[in-house]
Amino acid sequence: RARAEADAARLRDAQERGLLIAELPIDQIDEGAMVRDRMVMNDEDMQELRLSIAANGLRLPIEVYEMAAPDGQGPRYGLLSGYRRLHAVRALHELTQAEKHSRIRALIRPRTETDAAFVAMVEENEVREELSHFERGRIAVIAANQGAFANTEEAVNRLFATGSKAKRSKVRSFALIFEELGDMLRFPEALTERRGLRLSAALRNGAEARLRQALSMRGPENAEEEWDLIEPVLQSLESGPGTPSRGGRPRLKPPRYGWVDEMTLRTTSGVEIRRGRDGRGHILRLEGDPLTDDLMESLMLEIRALLER
Repeated sequence: RARAEADAARLRDAQERGLLIAELPIDQIDEGAMVRDRMVMNDEDMQELRLSIAANGLRLPIEVYEMAAPDGQGPRYGLLSGYRRLHAVRALHELTQAEKHSRIRALIRPRTETDAAFVAMVEENEVREELSHFERGRIAVIAANQGAFANTEEAVNRLFATGSKAKRSKVRSFALIFEELGDMLRFPEALTERRGLRLSAALRNGAEARLRQALSMRGPENAEEEWDLIEPVLQSLESGPGTPSRGGRPRLKPPRYGWVDEMTLRTTSGVEIRRGRDGRGHILRLEGDPLTDDLMESLMLEIRALLER
């Protein structure tokens, strides 16, 4: 009897800690209980996942938490992780009507704080398939707006705590784009890092109204057409008073004082980075064949984004 009670206690403990796998009806799971960080799903990847599940079954269970369901109606569980796996099993059930695809293996996790749930979701997607810059910024804003974090700044710092300072700075830049232009952009996923940093810099300089006006001129059919609406606004700002023209390199005045070399770093690509100072301040000198004009412009935008925080 004592052994049976001990086994029952261990079973209850495992259940409370969310360590037991259960088979749940797919219609009892609400995949929309949390706003997802992943905006789009690749059709080819989803087809591959469906074929894999059909042939070999579900290898990795999804994770859910129990929801309040008044009068026993509606979904009983909210999805924490495994959005694609649940989607694939539902598609298989719709296609085959097979009983085996009407249920899915799941870990029922304890009720958790909203902030921890968002962190877990982001961590899963960053490990499985890295999120885009815009997706990172978007989920940070949404998590803050839903009360999981005090503000977007805290959301970025908590959701991407393991990332570098530079990475978190980029996330904040794309969060700003989502906040101010998210309802206007049709192809935000296509924004490259360089374009996104230019766009966020313009927004910080008060260009929201001009950009919204430009984006409302016509409905673009693809990402390049959308960028063609944005680019003229950015160019006018970047070539305005106090900003060197993109067409040429500003002439540097010779230093008044001698250069003092303080540190030298070399990258695996052959770039040498030297840090020094003269009588007027700190200086970074970069040398190497990989340093194209485009790369240098991107580096300058990165540095500016870091210094604005």
